[in-house]
Amino acid sequence: MNRIIPLIVAAAVLLMLASSMLFVVDQRQFAVRFALGEIRDVIDKPGLYWKLPAPFQNIQYYDKRILTIDNADIDRFVTAEKLNVLLDSYVKWRIVDIRAYIRSVQGSPRIAQDRILRNLRDALQNEVAKLTVADVIALQRDKLMERVRAKVNEDSATIGIAVVDVRLKRVDFEPNVQERVFARMQSERKRVANERRATGAAESEKIRADADRQREVVIAEAYRDSQKLKGAGDSKATEIYAKAFGQNPEFAEFYRSLEAYRASFADRRDILVVDPSADFFKYFKGAEQAGARSPAPAK
Repeated sequence: MNRIIPLIVAAAVLLMLASSMLFVVDQRQFAVRFALGEIRDVIDKPGLYWKLPAPFQNIQYYDKRILTIDNADIDRFVTAEKLNVLLDSYVKWRIVDIRAYIRSVQGSPRIAQDRILRNLRDALQNEVAKLTVADVIALQRDKLMERVRAKVNEDSATIGIAVVDVRLKRVDFEPNVQERVFARMQSERKRVANERRATGAAESEKIRADADRQREVVIAEAYRDSQKLKGAGDSKATEIYAKAFGQNPEFAEFYRSLEAYRASFADRRDILVVDPSADFFKYFKGAEQAGARSPAPAK
């Protein structure tokens, strides 16, 4: 019994010593082994490793994933138009040189984020000052963000950090210039709308004029063709009449007189002042004489 207790105590001490000498590195972390306060080595591959017990060696872990700085403050910047705009942004960053990161910011994420945000404000101020509001909002927004990201990444390289991405979440105006900017935007949109209406009206007039010209051409060509057909028909009818009337001239004269009578007496209200002995009533006279010569019917 007296021997078992020392063995248990020794085994517990050895177990504690072994546990203090073993450590696990996760795939999402860097493990930095310090020896008496100085960096001994950096372990960036996951697995089980050993070290000397404290205080000879100790381990600190740092995140190797892409981290996000979502800036809670909305910063004010001045554009090339001397207008104040409010920008809300965020940054994606990660540690690429753990030794430089520890030496420059003591391995503190808070200090690193402060440095990144300071570099971000300087880069945004320099770039936004070269652009108009329209450029910042839409026209050159992607190019602006890429230039800012490159500048912040360059400034942050000294602390062992790589800036992966920089984006604007919102662009807004200060209240004192908001109404003025909106009025200018409305007037610009109205100007563009008026220009497009004028262009459309000019195009519509051109189309109408071309359609009217084509209509006149079509009507003229149709009238020309109809006149040709009518002339050919009249010529053919005249030829047929002449041929028919040539066979019996007296009938032809009688037919023409009937056509003249029909045209003259088309309306009951028409009045003719003509000598009854004129040739115009020749066939009326002939009808009367024929009636007088005919014998009376037997009773």
